[in-house]
Amino acid sequence: MKTLSFVLCSVLCTGCYGQKSAPRVTDITVDANKNRHPISPLIYGVNFGTTKQLQLLRAPVNRLGGEAADVYDYQSGARNAGSRWFYESYPANKADILAQYGEDFISLTQRAGADSMITIPMMGWVANLGFNHTRLSSYSIAKYGLQKSTDTQGMTEAGNGIRLDGSAIHNDPNDAMQPDTPAREALWIRSLVKNRRLGETRYYLLGNEPSLWHESHRDVHPEGVHASELLAKTLALAAAIHKADPAAKVAGPEEWSPIGTLNSGFDNQLQSTKGSAPSDRVRETGGVDLLPWLLRKWKAAGHPVDVVSVHYYPQSNQYSDDVSEAMQLLRNRSTRGLWDPNYHDVPWIPINTALIPSLRAMVDRDYFRGTPIAITEYSWGADRHMNGATAQADVLGIFGRENVSLATRWIAPPEGSPAFLAMQMYRNYDGRGGSFGDLSISAFAPDSDSVSAFAAERTADHAVTIMVVNKQLHEPANIRVSLRGVPAAGTVETHMLSLGKLSTSLPTGYNSGVISFVIPAQSITLFVVHGHGS
Repeated sequence: MKTLSFVLCSVLCTGCYGQKSAPRVTDITVDANKNRHPISPLIYGVNFGTTKQLQLLRAPVNRLGGEAADVYDYQSGARNAGSRWFYESYPANKADILAQYGEDFISLTQRAGADSMITIPMMGWVANLGFNHTRLSSYSIAKYGLQKSTDTQGMTEAGNGIRLDGSAIHNDPNDAMQPDTPAREALWIRSLVKNRRLGETRYYLLGNEPSLWHESHRDVHPEGVHASELLAKTLALAAAIHKADPAAKVAGPEEWSPIGTLNSGFDNQLQSTKGSAPSDRVRETGGVDLLPWLLRKWKAAGHPVDVVSVHYYPQSNQYSDDVSEAMQLLRNRSTRGLWDPNYHDVPWIPINTALIPSLRAMVDRDYFRGTPIAITEYSWGADRHMNGATAQADVLGIFGRENVSLATRWIAPPEGSPAFLAMQMYRNYDGRGGSFGDLSISAFAPDSDSVSAFAAERTADHAVTIMVVNKQLHEPANIRVSLRGVPAAGTVETHMLSLGKLSTSLPTGYNSGVISFVIPAQSITLFVVHGHGS
């Protein structure tokens, strides 16, 4: 049997790279005896996945979230996207996956065998509709006069709430919204309990990014939320959820990280407007950052939250379709914000985020050790480009290695796009349920900004799976994987995502505990290693 290194030299090197010299060797070390811990299957979730997307990705969890879900009215089916779309309240459109709410969303998720995560409004206001389910606007031009921007594509009388002179309009919050309470939401939750399938876990989320309510929904919450208000609202809603559905899991505070976990919405608003009022940090949290303060208060109140959840987006426009060379390089390195204590994202964020280890340490210190942590919104953008795919593969590998409990990407990538296929590489690389391992093991690559590597043992068949992500824009990676704690000889299956296409090579042999491979630029390669005698 030919060895893997021979096959690649004879096929890839000559066929793809002609007479050019081989790229420098990148040494990767995989050690099956180090850093062993289970990988939660829940890290492979999405937001607003269709039944087909969930099935193809084998996604275990589907989240209903975002600004519109934060004020969804379950009785009328009304939603309101706030500042994202002229503060209009309108009926949900069942033909649009992004407008599937309540029982419809749960049903399509159940058909794929996945669990649902449902955002429960917490603000105290939900969307309202006019006579015969007609749209309503919080900033009607007829009522409040001409405004800087209007909805030219739909409800033309809806404005953005900013006068022509740049001043903000202070509207009547009842224009397009209606009051809401935890008791009212509990009635909805009770109605959803009856359709839970056997073995299903139901997650309920405490609102959506409350520290941004004064921006996303300023028509009903123009002042940034105070720390004390957030505490009261989370405790009240969590209690109502647990009473209505004792088997459910409650997740919160659903803040955007890191700024929303450092300061209250009031303090963020105070800083942006250069206000002079006493800050919450001074008068309410005693100088403590918002999330640790909130966790301590929750702990003192019992155990109101089952999963501590945040959102994370890199803050230099990576979440976009920008694929300029500079942005691609930034996208490559910015995944370090998830784990690297020495990485600083942008100047205006005052800390090195290192989101996952920081959040884990905070929860263990200030709440209950071992409480699951979740990242329920994240994205690095560029879904239709291989740069977005390599970032997505890198992120999923990081989630597994760093022991994240649950994650849901915003939103499910378009079916067949490079980012979609990158997710499929972890859960369904062969279309028959082939997956990356479920027991993380050590994998070291010297420069993760260029080439990253992740490894896991698959307990079902004891195969060792190794995901290698070549982020380099133009250069192939000549990798040499040294295996430790793995049989020195055996066979390797090779599955690759390159140029937006999935491919599989016939199994080939390896020996001396080494796998050599030349990987194309901007590609993702999964090795499935079956050691002789394993």
